[in-house]
Amino acid sequence: MDQPGPRDNGVVPPAVDMHGQPSDERLRGLLSAVISIAEELTLEAVLSRIVQSACQLLDAKYGALGVIGGSGGLSHFITEGIDPQLAKLIGPLPTGHGVLGLLIKDPRPIRLPNLHDHPASYGFPKHHPPMRTFLGVPIRIRDKVFGNLYLTEKNGGKFFTAEDQDLAVALAGAAGFAIENARLFDDAQLRTRWLEAGRSVAVLMMGVGAAGSGVGPGFVAQTALDASDSALALIASAPNEAGQVEVLAGAGNGSQEWIGRLLDLDSGSVQGVLSAGEPASFETVSKLLGPASGRLSGPSLLARLGTKGAEHGLLVLVREKGGAPYSSLTSELVSVYCAQSALALELAKTHQIREQLVLYTDRDRIAQDLHDVVIQRIFAVGLNVQSLGRFIPDSAGLARIRAITDELDATIKELRDTIYALRTSTGDTDLVSSRILNTVLKVSTPLSFAPRIVLSGPIDSRVPPEVAEQLLAVVTEGVSNAVRHAKAGEIDVAVTAGGGFVSVTVSDDGCGISTRSDRSGLVNMERRALKFNGIFQVESVAQGGTKFFWSVPLNNKHASQGV
Repeated sequence: MDQPGPRDNGVVPPAVDMHGQPSDERLRGLLSAVISIAEELTLEAVLSRIVQSACQLLDAKYGALGVIGGSGGLSHFITEGIDPQLAKLIGPLPTGHGVLGLLIKDPRPIRLPNLHDHPASYGFPKHHPPMRTFLGVPIRIRDKVFGNLYLTEKNGGKFFTAEDQDLAVALAGAAGFAIENARLFDDAQLRTRWLEAGRSVAVLMMGVGAAGSGVGPGFVAQTALDASDSALALIASAPNEAGQVEVLAGAGNGSQEWIGRLLDLDSGSVQGVLSAGEPASFETVSKLLGPASGRLSGPSLLARLGTKGAEHGLLVLVREKGGAPYSSLTSELVSVYCAQSALALELAKTHQIREQLVLYTDRDRIAQDLHDVVIQRIFAVGLNVQSLGRFIPDSAGLARIRAITDELDATIKELRDTIYALRTSTGDTDLVSSRILNTVLKVSTPLSFAPRIVLSGPIDSRVPPEVAEQLLAVVTEGVSNAVRHAKAGEIDVAVTAGGGFVSVTVSDDGCGISTRSDRSGLVNMERRALKFNGIFQVESVAQGGTKFFWSVPLNNKHASQGV
């Protein structure tokens, strides 16, 4: 008997046609398999159809397709022929060890009569069905290996032949084109989802009714959750001085449990994302959140919510255990979405402040009209009624006139009280940010220039009323000092909320702190900080000028009494 050729790996091939080529029937089967693969659009569907078609074409009982990940192992493993219940008993899917790993290291077809006889055999886990014959071929996309197609247990106890190998190689070649088309389709679908997410946020945020629609960081998180196929989305503040971030909003399963928590994220990743603006992806969420990840164990992604110098915090996305890692395209689209969302949040905040300013203007107008028009007319009516007393000798009539004038006097008093309330009341619904702006503008009226004001973080939603009152007093005192004593050409005011703290920084380029000046204002600011277990620092700047920093916790249940 003739010796088998090296192409057969010790297996004698069955008879083929007289030219040594696969039969017409098998070629028709290959063509049918290629057509069935090309009918699918999504990548997952294409991969499943490739394995199914390969098993049918080559008469194999079991088939699998392993996708090579960035680390060189198998990131996905699609199987055919194994019952789902049996797959659960077998346990975790292969990652590229043993014979399966040979194709990863050396992407050339492999055909074995018995898997167990190969030196690289890794063995099978418990409950795994017996497998003996084996055929594996690489799947290439433009000369780059995408993954490998594995077939085992040819029906009837037969061996895989050289003809089977040729058909598998041909099918893998066609599969490469189908996979590339499916990836392009999936990428287009992904782009569409994220563009629609950005459009939805922008439209709702910039709408006329945005201030009362309930749209905010929570909506940004929910929209990102839906677009990214994630299990959890969190919006966190920028890091505080201790490097911690505070969760401001969230969406997904258990998101409410995260809101308000302080997290110690991986500091290197956070600083890299904030400085470069490019999202960072992690194979497991524990690499980002550390022990705080708890039961979460899927891939995660961290992105900057805003542009450099105007950050609104961070976006954290987490997928379920076993979920696909976030791709480079997803990172690119998330970066665009975060920039759009940050702009929309800023516009919505500006819209709210503008509405508050309109309300203040309207109050001033009403108060002015009441004072200059209504009160004067009522007062004139009272004088005219009072003058009628000269022409009425009847005592009852005089008593009636006095009663009318007393009523008019009381009405004037009530109007004056109303005017005072309109001019001084800020109300619980007034935004803290708008009150800060009004305070700075009022105090800086004597200046020939306008101070620069920077407001960042959830000032309006996270600063409690009792802290807001102290904050406004500190802003007033700090800006007043700069206006009256600094002889400055520039004044910068920054108010920041995030990481569990609210902070005020006022700096100028004036003459610095005078040792002979009245320091009672500085003492008051220090007391207001100590009242809420905060800190107050003031110093002269080396280049000239003064800078003070005031910061208190947002959630402080043990504030001391005083001030």
